[in-house]
Amino acid sequence: MNTSATNTPIKKYTHYRVCNFCEAMCGLAIEHDGKQVLSVRGDEKDPFSKGSICPKGAVIADMYNDPDRLRKPLKKTSSGFVEIPWEEAFDIVAERLNHVKKQYGNDAIGLYFGNPTVHNYGAMMYVADFKKTIRTRNNFSATSMDQLPHHFAAHFMFGNGMIMPIPDINRTEYMIIMGANPSASNGSIMTAAGVQKRLKNIQQRGGKYIVIDPRKTETAKSADEHLFIRPGTDVYFLLAMLHIITTEKKYNLKKLSSHVVDLDKVIAIAIAYTPESVAEITGISVKDIRRITNEYLNTEKAVLYGRMGVSTQEHGGLCNWLINLINILTGHLDTEGGTMFTNPAVPMVKSKVGHVPYNRWKSRVRGLPEFQGELPVSTMVEEMTTNGKGQIKAVVTHAGNPVLSSPNGGRLDKALHDLEFMVSIDIYLNETTKHADIILPPTTGLEVDHYDLIFNAFAVSNTAKFSEALFPPKEGQLHDWQIFKALTKRLSKKKLPWLYRISTPKILLKLALLNGPYGRFGSINQLFTGLTLGKIKRSVHGIDLGPLVPMLPKLLRTKDQKIHLAPPLFLEQLEVLHTAFSAGKDTLNENEFRLIGRRHLRSNNSWMHNVDKLVTGKNRCTVIMNTMDAERLGLKEEDEVTVKSRVGAIKIAIEVTQNIMPGVVSIPHGFGHTRKGSQLKIAETHAAGVSFNDISDHDRIDALTGNAAFSGQIVQIFA
Repeated sequence: MNTSATNTPIKKYTHYRVCNFCEAMCGLAIEHDGKQVLSVRGDEKDPFSKGSICPKGAVIADMYNDPDRLRKPLKKTSSGFVEIPWEEAFDIVAERLNHVKKQYGNDAIGLYFGNPTVHNYGAMMYVADFKKTIRTRNNFSATSMDQLPHHFAAHFMFGNGMIMPIPDINRTEYMIIMGANPSASNGSIMTAAGVQKRLKNIQQRGGKYIVIDPRKTETAKSADEHLFIRPGTDVYFLLAMLHIITTEKKYNLKKLSSHVVDLDKVIAIAIAYTPESVAEITGISVKDIRRITNEYLNTEKAVLYGRMGVSTQEHGGLCNWLINLINILTGHLDTEGGTMFTNPAVPMVKSKVGHVPYNRWKSRVRGLPEFQGELPVSTMVEEMTTNGKGQIKAVVTHAGNPVLSSPNGGRLDKALHDLEFMVSIDIYLNETTKHADIILPPTTGLEVDHYDLIFNAFAVSNTAKFSEALFPPKEGQLHDWQIFKALTKRLSKKKLPWLYRISTPKILLKLALLNGPYGRFGSINQLFTGLTLGKIKRSVHGIDLGPLVPMLPKLLRTKDQKIHLAPPLFLEQLEVLHTAFSAGKDTLNENEFRLIGRRHLRSNNSWMHNVDKLVTGKNRCTVIMNTMDAERLGLKEEDEVTVKSRVGAIKIAIEVTQNIMPGVVSIPHGFGHTRKGSQLKIAETHAAGVSFNDISDHDRIDALTGNAAFSGQIVQIFA
């Protein structure tokens, strides 16, 4: 038994919370003594995660205790950063931002929000008011380097960007996984704690799942079948599936027949894309295309799912539209075992019908349209560096490291250095925040209350869980929401409403739950029995709200309350694609390869690399190359090579394997912690790696949605 110096037994307590390091929403059981964490394990009584935990969740205390974490505001001086009081920091930020607005206009301020923003319910509750106060059109986020095509297809088909179909992985019997690696991501736009077990359960109930990917991923290695596909050609495979379904009249919308429009317009769009015509382009045989399509068609509970690989390419918008379209035409949408919609306790889909948050303004330089109030990240640098009215002169970042995560990060590195003013709300002095004049560090992890607003909307079953903070903030620390409120107050020209001034995330969450579908005001029958924040808090392991259920047509937000199968924007882009299709397959020179990214279970983009336990061991920042390609170029394991693109070059060790398609190479995303000025300790280790985004081309985007097209870029490799 552990004892203190006086031989008194240490009192132990258990704290239950949801891990917020990725989308999975794993429940954690944290043993502590009131002052420090003693152990972390998966919460076996959590009805959603059932004890699942990954390496990231296991080191939640290491993240909280990281000595490199900032805890007080920093101000840049000629001799480096110095700590200053909060009030002074807020006053400087307000003064400088107001000066920029007055001199150059609202659009001279650019806003950037990283992925961790949506993992923080407090920040989510107050960021909208902050944005309204800034009133800039130059809003950017990690969305347009990630899942934007999903939102885009959802809006134009279902009427709202948050109406995204989720695979009913718990009940499906046949699952096609394209460009996704849930065994590494823990599920993405498919919040599925313990996803490996859920996939195995498909097989144990007599079902099957197959993976179509340029790399034999961790998910593919456990699948019933894996097929290589050339990067960027997923759209042709999907069109070949649609060709079989429509030309052979195998479509059957079942209950959705009376809830769709433009069926006639999609019947003929895939005529040209026969399996024979796309086999050479995709690298998948005619036999396999037909067999997989028919297996999917002949299985009642089947689902077609695509994620990162089909989103971050030049045809990401078309891919996500076609995936939805195929699931609809085959009766696999809004039905058990297919793709379904969540019904979270706090709905993310607003009641407004017919709203079109698209093309209300365009980026100043390239003329790319906004979507849901944001411009594509790929335009951000040119908006900073191109002179004229509306040029970005100041930037605010929150929980993001775009120097490592955005296309051609080196270009952004220089642009941030040349700004008139920059403020970062972040817990680290890293490759991006080193450019800030003021850094405002919020609390994190164990000292923050948590409720998943966004990922409950993507979950594979309906659930609710509230996590109280384990430890109180230390004196002088502020939460993200308190920082946003303080800045909003100083920047607002009008006196803020009294309700806003006294509000907290908990108060807003209470109201949202009361008015949600399970809340006391959700229906008259729930007035005395409905869900409340108090009930959720008392259920420390979480509450199971049941499996996904049919939600259509009630959930639709289109004006006519119909599913739009053939939005004009998608048909127009399909015409552009057809021109490229007619030109035939691209050929590569001897030292040219198509580049794809990859992810590892032990990391989440760039923001967890400062935890020693997650980056120790074998070097993960390598370029993976097929064995035959390596032999052809005379290369061997761990040789250092130069990978060159149109925009830059990096030196990196190769990893030789048969688990990647010939002609394809893979480099992980989020590394490159070697730039001067960062105070992350990883910069001093071999794990710092190189940045994928020092060679990603900022001009490569999905023309339909504006999403960055990382996947499929041609690079050259030299010994």
